[in-house]
Amino acid sequence: MIVVTGATGNVGRELVRQLHAEGHGPDVRVLSRDAARAEAVTPHGVEVVEGDLGRPGSLKSALGGGRSLFLVAGFGDDAGVLDAARDAGVEHVVLVSSITVVTHPHLGPARTHRAVEHRLRESGMAWTVLRPTQFASNTLWWAESVREESAVRVPYPDTGLPAVHPADIASVARAALTGPDHRGRTYPLTGPEPITPRQQTGELGREVACLGISREDAYGPMAASMGAEAANSLLDLMGGDVNDELLAVHDTVARVTGSPARTYRRWAEENADAFR
Repeated sequence: MIVVTGATGNVGRELVRQLHAEGHGPDVRVLSRDAARAEAVTPHGVEVVEGDLGRPGSLKSALGGGRSLFLVAGFGDDAGVLDAARDAGVEHVVLVSSITVVTHPHLGPARTHRAVEHRLRESGMAWTVLRPTQFASNTLWWAESVREESAVRVPYPDTGLPAVHPADIASVARAALTGPDHRGRTYPLTGPEPITPRQQTGELGREVACLGISREDAYGPMAASMGAEAANSLLDLMGGDVNDELLAVHDTVARVTGSPARTYRRWAEENADAFR
């Protein structure tokens, strides 16, 4: 049994869809805090159970009989979830961490991800760690301003990062969960090419102005919604403190899945309705 957490999110939902399409549906169990919401987006025949990643004690029945676990770090008590998985007899965990563990290890979120990775490696379970860069789906943050103003306001509008399509993260996770050759591996995941925010707005299927703003102007609203440390960390990663490792394009998706990494244009075409 493959237990999938985060199955209503961009990566988990696509992972479940891919596993079901390949015939693994009867061997997949979706774990969600809101079973009704999860059932609405889960293919027919896939089991859905309730559990709260913030309360690992609630996961015993959900994890029971599980052979593998897909876990996106940062959405609960990660250490407690890993302990609960081990105690339930889970053999293998595919963990979605972050490329910042390598590119910006000094940042608070990166230190948190590294600690979770270390906990998994020391757990006694087999492991596969995925380290994606910026998600293409992050540009959904722009949807309201695109719809209402045909404009986005961003710091560092001409800094290009190799944004990764969430479906590619799911594809690599699927390979790791169903194939024999990925245990003990750490995979950096990027898109096929760097793309700037200005270029991204040009792929949204309509005329959209990309307006550069200062770091200071961007910081205020971000800090109000996510806190000062997270806001500063994200601004560094958006362009305030880039380095060669953050800008690098990796061919991991193609090597692991046999298919080239999806472009940002493809993501924008698939999600065009969000910006209309």
